[in-house]
Amino acid sequence: MYKGIRVCAVVPAHNEAGFIGGVISEMPAVVDEIVVVDDCSDDATSEVAKSVGDPRLRILRNSRNLGLGASMAAGYRMALASNLGVVVKIDGDGQMPPEHLERLLDAVVVEGYDYAKGNRFLAGESLAAMPRSRLIGNIALTFLTKLASGYWHIFDPQNGYTAIRADVLRILDLEGMHRGYFFENDMLVRLNILGRRVKDVSIPARYGNEESGINLAMIGATFPVLLLGRFFKRIYERYILRDFSPIALFLLTGGAIFAWGGAFGLLLWIRTAMTGQATPTGTIMLALLPLVLGFQLLLQGLVLDIQETPK
Repeated sequence: MYKGIRVCAVVPAHNEAGFIGGVISEMPAVVDEIVVVDDCSDDATSEVAKSVGDPRLRILRNSRNLGLGASMAAGYRMALASNLGVVVKIDGDGQMPPEHLERLLDAVVVEGYDYAKGNRFLAGESLAAMPRSRLIGNIALTFLTKLASGYWHIFDPQNGYTAIRADVLRILDLEGMHRGYFFENDMLVRLNILGRRVKDVSIPARYGNEESGINLAMIGATFPVLLLGRFFKRIYERYILRDFSPIALFLLTGGAIFAWGGAFGLLLWIRTAMTGQATPTGTIMLALLPLVLGFQLLLQGLVLDIQETPK
C-alpha cells in the first residue's frame, strides 16, 4: 500500500520477453498487485513474467493482438475487480523507471489530482537520450493534443507512465476508448470532458535496446485526423451538451467564418492567376473581413478554453 491506498500496476506487453522480467522484478513494494496484459506475443513474454515468481502477479493474455488501448482496457477492468485506490500504467519495455513511481502516486494520493502522467521534457537528461524522430514527433503532437484535449498545461502527451484514481477510472467508458496507440491522447480528452484534474510529473525515461512498435508514418497520417475528431467531440460534450458555453459559439462560428473567408480568398487568387485580371478591392474585402473576424472569434474561444482547463 502507498500511504494507506492500495495500488495496482497494469503492464501492457507485446513481444517484451527481453524486458518484462526486469520490469516486474523492479516493481516497488508499494504496488499491491501487478497485472501483465500479454497482447498475443510471439515470444515468451508470459513465461518470462511468470518465472520471476512475484506473488503479486496476474497475467492476462489476449487470444489475438488487440492493440495498446484494448489491452489497457482489459487490464484496467481486471484491476478494478479488486479493492484498489490507484491504478498505474507501466509499459513492459523497461523505459519507465519504477523508482520514480512514487512521484506519480504523490500527485494523486497526496495532492488530490485525478490523473498524473510522466513528462520526459521536464527531465532534461531524457531529451538528450530521446531519438530525434520521437522528439520532433512528440513536439508536434503535443500542440495538437493540447488543442484537442483542452489540457493546455500538459506536455509530452504520448508518455504512458500514468496513475489514475480508481473511482475516476470506473466512470470512464473503457469500451469506447481508442484501441491502439492513440489511447493516451483519447484518455486526456475524456478526462477533460468530465472536468478532471491532470498533472504533469517530471520523470526521465530509460532508452536501451528495446524496439518500438510504433509506426511513425502511421502516427503522422492518422493522429491529426483523430485529434481533430476528438476536438469536436470535446467541444460538443463539454460546452454544448453538458453546459452550454459561449466557447462553443466562438470556436465553431469563428472556424466556419474563417474557413469560408480562406476558401473564397483562395478562389479569387486562382481566378486572378488564371485570367490575369485584377480583383476589385470590394471583392477582396469579402474574403479579408471573414478571415479577420473568424480569427478573432477563434482566438477568443481558445483563450476562454485555456481558462477553463481543470487545474
